[in-house]
Amino acid sequence: MGQMRRNESMDVRLVMFREDGKKIDFPLTRAITTIGRKEACDIRIPLAEVSRRHTEVHVDEVSVRAKDAGSANGTYVNNKRVAEMKLAPGDHLIVGPVVFTVQVDGDPADIRPVKTKFHRRQAQPTAEKAAASASGSGLGLDDSPDPISALEALASSAEQTAIDPLDDDDLLA
Repeated sequence: MGQMRRNESMDVRLVMFREDGKKIDFPLTRAITTIGRKEACDIRIPLAEVSRRHTEVHVDEVSVRAKDAGSANGTYVNNKRVAEMKLAPGDHLIVGPVVFTVQVDGDPADIRPVKTKFHRRQAQPTAEKAAASASGSGLGLDDSPDPISALEALASSAEQTAIDPLDDDDLLA
């Protein structure tokens, strides 16, 4: 029941900007939209800084709320770590290195670019990296020149949105 469609009277979008400045928006069409590293999430960000199930965005007829889903690195709204918070148009929802601007019914109409900040992690010791890969948490970020290069496909996907900087073969190496 948590994934049922919400009332269509409110148009809620998460808007982000690629490193090249291109705007990409993600319409939230469900009552609860999950954001995280796991494939089952509605918006997938497969980066080590993002928990498997990091954040939920709840949309009902009158409000939009962000709720941290027990993430290790936290969910931030306007640079403040939150457990749960009502979102307003123009707020910045930060999940790992990705910054989304909240847009409700076209407000704000003019969204200024906010860069998604991607910082490569320091190389892990070999044994730790091998263990991380075996557990599924090692994403080989140092192999990817652009961690958000798949965002265009993400915005056009109706079922699952994935920010996937890696090929599946990279995860097996």
